[in-house]
Amino acid sequence: MANTLYTDHQNAREVIDKCDVCYLGMIDQDNKPYVLPFNFGYEDETIYLHSAPIGKKIDVMKNNPNVCVSFSTDHKLFHRHETVACSYGMRYKSVLAFGKIVFIEDFDEKVKVLNIIMRKYVGQDFTYNPPAVNNVSVYKVVIDKIETKISGY
Repeated sequence: MANTLYTDHQNAREVIDKCDVCYLGMIDQDNKPYVLPFNFGYEDETIYLHSAPIGKKIDVMKNNPNVCVSFSTDHKLFHRHETVACSYGMRYKSVLAFGKIVFIEDFDEKVKVLNIIMRKYVGQDFTYNPPAVNNVSVYKVVIDKIETKISGY
């Protein structure tokens, strides 16, 4: 079984496009890991996220913008011998993206990002009422480093 590591966005895109959820790893104020699932958009080598404008995750990101985003797909159990536990493994494709959170405050830019996210899930753009846009926090992960691992394929 081959294991291949890529450090380019093209191989990452192939994995990311298959994922419905990503996991955002952060470091909280007590220097402890804090990981949450997110819906997301990915365009122009940037990950886009949104959430409520208040709460622990917002506090954590504002305190320390360094994050790691994890994606994983195409999981397939395999074995060499069905009666030998140690012969089992899991094929998978994953991406780790390391970077920094940047909050987006501009109204028009927030609308653009919300539509990037909506296109991923429903394939279309929307119009938004000002209160809806003003009452959501929108941010992006500016990626410093990306790694795609293809294991067992």
